[in-house]
Amino acid sequence: MYYPEPISNLIDGFSRLPGIGPKTAQRLAFHVLGMKEDDVMDLAKALVNAKRHLHYCSVCQNITDIDPCRICSDQSRRRDVICVVQDPKDVVAMERTREYGGLYHVLHGAISPIEGVGPDQIRIAELLRRLQDPEVECDEIIMATNPNIEGEATSMYLSRLLKPVGIKVTRIAHGLPVGGDLEYADEVTLSKALEGRREL
Repeated sequence: MYYPEPISNLIDGFSRLPGIGPKTAQRLAFHVLGMKEDDVMDLAKALVNAKRHLHYCSVCQNITDIDPCRICSDQSRRRDVICVVQDPKDVVAMERTREYGGLYHVLHGAISPIEGVGPDQIRIAELLRRLQDPEVECDEIIMATNPNIEGEATSMYLSRLLKPVGIKVTRIAHGLPVGGDLEYADEVTLSKALEGRREL
């Protein structure tokens, strides 16, 4: 269907976003056209500001507007433990629990030979350099990568690298979600739940 060029360009722009198909892109474009001009300008400014002012923390590789980021700069956080996650959004998820008070390292991906992602394509070298710094007093690395093949491969790779150095490497537990039913759990989830059982 023919659309004027500005609408076509807007639809094309939205369709480049992950998870946005042609119909959703079209719906978003027409929604933007129906918005007040001030709201559209605010949205455009927010996009430009995010792109211009956000960068990666030189310490943990998380997205930040200051360097080092607020978590790395917070002296009240534990310095002896680093939680390794795949993406910046995983840091947000961990922080929401209010249970973890240590530092983070963001890998920006996971090892995936099928997709051509090796250890050199993610931020493993930055973690190793960080751990070699004499001022870093890390005793434990918590592997909080996703519970899938790529996340497990990344976790095992890092474990093999770090254990000879004398750093304790732990893995977050996997298993059944709270409120879930056993009958709907797959075999892998159930086996991980059994492996991670603890005494009551």
